[in-house]
Amino acid sequence: MRQEKFYIAYGSNLHIRQMKERCPQARIIGTAVLKDYRLLVRRGDSGAYLTIEPKKGDFVPVGVWAVAPEDEAALDEYEGFPRLYEKKEMRLPVTLRETGETKDCRAFFYVMYQEYPLGSPTEEYKETCRQGYRDFGFDESVLEAALTNSRR
Repeated sequence: MRQEKFYIAYGSNLHIRQMKERCPQARIIGTAVLKDYRLLVRRGDSGAYLTIEPKKGDFVPVGVWAVAPEDEAALDEYEGFPRLYEKKEMRLPVTLRETGETKDCRAFFYVMYQEYPLGSPTEEYKETCRQGYRDFGFDESVLEAALTNSRR
């Protein structure tokens, strides 16, 4: 039996084709909304990338994946864990893709360390994230606001 974990994606890992290349065993479980979080872009050593942080009244749409241990290891490397991003867990209600029902799930996610300044990502990264939002059927306004408001 596979020891899968649930993973919360809010940026480039919403892009289904790229995620499947990076994590071949990953399966889409469903979608959720992180209430009282905001999406923003911070600049690390290797570029500027999306992250989330608590902010009352804001929200971030997310995709939830089931990932195998090998997939989680690939995500750790891709996300620069533990150097650039830290890993956290939360419980959240997930709308299941197959049935439309809501299920309470525990999932992990990555958050960039707050000491990194705001920044602007490459056009390629922006388009990857936009495609991910389209792949999951999310309103792109949250993403576009993050890309605009994080410029420095």
